[in-house]
Amino acid sequence: MNTTQPDTSQPDTPQPLTGKIALVAGATRGAGRAMAVELGRAGATVYVTGRTTREHTSEIGRTTETIEGTAELVDAAGGKGIAVPTDHLEPEQVEALVERVDREQGRLDILVNDIWGGDVHVEWDKKMWEHDLDKGMRILRLGIETHIVTSRYALPLLIRNPGGLVVEVTDGTEEYNGPNYRKPFYYDLAKAAPLRMARDLAQEVEEFGCTALCLTPGWLRSEAMLDTYFKVTEENWLDGRKQNPHFAISETPTFVGRALVALAADPEVARHNGKSLSSGGLAKEYGFTDVDGSRPDAWRYITEVDQQSKTADVTGYR
Repeated sequence: MNTTQPDTSQPDTPQPLTGKIALVAGATRGAGRAMAVELGRAGATVYVTGRTTREHTSEIGRTTETIEGTAELVDAAGGKGIAVPTDHLEPEQVEALVERVDREQGRLDILVNDIWGGDVHVEWDKKMWEHDLDKGMRILRLGIETHIVTSRYALPLLIRNPGGLVVEVTDGTEEYNGPNYRKPFYYDLAKAAPLRMARDLAQEVEEFGCTALCLTPGWLRSEAMLDTYFKVTEENWLDGRKQNPHFAISETPTFVGRALVALAADPEVARHNGKSLSSGGLAKEYGFTDVDGSRPDAWRYITEVDQQSKTADVTGYR
């Protein structure tokens, strides 16, 4: 399955999120797009935001994926997708977005903070003092400030009703990111912050009967990972092992989308309040699989397997 076009077949099972209203902030491509689509497959109405539309391209420079395209995929999956162009660094745009959700739906049940777009600014091999400062600060604004602005305006609507779910999305679990340096400096800070945000927000929303947590995919076969970094497609992704054998543990964006749905549909999701969770770990708990029927546990693999090795054995990890 090509991750730029998630499975859009109509669901043949009950839709556990029918009637739920979701906002996926940063849903243009990758994990955000897949999470929006899977929420739609589960029956939710999903507001999808981002900066790339059919009329405007963000600094990332990709024209293939747009928020309108994501909304159409949500519709095709069985939900209702609503595309709202939004720059989450602009408070007035975020405020207007939430006012629209309130005006049209009167509630918000699921908030997903998946805003990113900082990879294009990362100077991967440079020390902190060598890294371009403007690019570094842009990384922090895109990966941290956007999440803060979005929560600032969306949470008053979400906590209006008990059962609301706030999901901070990052790269890496607390168990892995805590003791390891996710170099370079600015990237490490950007990916550590959502873990702490989830813990902090968990304390603040709990009294309203809501839950906040942090969710990470494993090694994500996003559109850019496939066609830009590994020069493969979803159909021949295994060829990427020639470039890096450990690519064998990678997963489609749909996997983390299914993880999100499992959480959102769980009436006892509050037991995860404040936690750092991964797609691979949740697959064991909830029983869902990736599109190929496997359950890749990338973060356990990354922790336990020698990443410097030129051979990879994913036996027991997917």
